[in-house]
Amino acid sequence: MRGRIALVTGASRGVGRGVAAALCAAGATVYATGRTILSADLPRGVTRIPCDHTNDADTAAVFAKLAADQGRLDVLVNNAWGGYERMVEGGKFTWPAPFFEQPVWRWDAMLGAGVRAAFVASSHAARLMIPARCGLIANVSHWAAQKRIGNALYGVAKAATDRLTSECAEDLRSHSIAVVSLYPGLVRTEAVLAAGVFDLSNSESPEFTGRAVAALAMDPDAMRWSGRAVVAADLALEYGFADLDGKQPRPLTLEDV
Repeated sequence: MRGRIALVTGASRGVGRGVAAALCAAGATVYATGRTILSADLPRGVTRIPCDHTNDADTAAVFAKLAADQGRLDVLVNNAWGGYERMVEGGKFTWPAPFFEQPVWRWDAMLGAGVRAAFVASSHAARLMIPARCGLIANVSHWAAQKRIGNALYGVAKAATDRLTSECAEDLRSHSIAVVSLYPGLVRTEAVLAAGVFDLSNSESPEFTGRAVAALAMDPDAMRWSGRAVVAADLALEYGFADLDGKQPRPLTLEDV
């Protein structure tokens, strides 16, 4: 990916951090954003820009810097997300509660810091990509878009992410810009490892998702994926890459999620 310019949002930790690190390792010039990005464990070559993606002025400033520094953008990974904060409120674990017991702030966090942030960032990115008539926008999503995973608000937000992908793909198809929803499997993020309750035998490193993004970005026929939800582990089989430890995670399906 030498010569390619990439931006990863929400890259302070977790999947976003792994994607930024993997794209940097693949040779891309990487910009990474997040509210705590300055303290993130990222390679020295990654340009860090503090940004709260619920603040449109912050987002606009990121793209203004990109335009000034590089004049273009080749890859945008929308990973910024909200709604995982304050899982326990008043001594109660609220994540699996029915929708009528969900805190309203979680709707605003998931739809605002997640779906809306992806829309705003994609709008800026499209205007940088269209003159070059190429580019990739990857929206990090989840099987919850298609199957209930224990939280109504999460399902709505991920379904909205996938719909945003398909609609943006249609608007950008004539400009040869691919837009995909990217589904990681069980990722060994800091939160997953700290929980200590998951079977990690078929898990993925955060960098594995980044390798999937790199493979898509380097595919001259990437438009064949545009508008679709793609599974990172399926892409590994398609493009022939493995995880950092050399393992080949089994792609999850709708049935076994």
